[in-house]
Amino acid sequence: MATPVQSVPEVVSAGPAAASTRVPVGPGERVFPGHYPGFPIFPGVCVVEHVHLSALAAPPEPGLRLRLEAIESTRFLSPVFPGDELTVELTWEHKNGRWRCKGVAGTARGRAAAVRLRFDDGSGR
Repeated sequence: MATPVQSVPEVVSAGPAAASTRVPVGPGERVFPGHYPGFPIFPGVCVVEHVHLSALAAPPEPGLRLRLEAIESTRFLSPVFPGDELTVELTWEHKNGRWRCKGVAGTARGRAAAVRLRFDDGSGR
């Protein structure tokens, strides 16, 4: 799987309706040198990717294999900087044969992004 990020989310808690992860945003992330040189900010697409990777790491059912179908919405609320720890809070909903995941990513300074993803689990249910 290709990804712009280097760190992997650590699952803090997981359950059928909610989960949480955390991931360090190291200053060595390969995206920093080109994203606002002299004032590095973690790109929004990388925050969305960490919500996506968190959802894959903490699915609503153990062993469930999810495939990202759509990014339904994204709202960026504050920047993420080198050295921050990103926390991702996930809530899951199964509707019309698809899994919807609402993810809120944040740092010690507060909410950084709100993301809504839609997944297919291949079951057709």
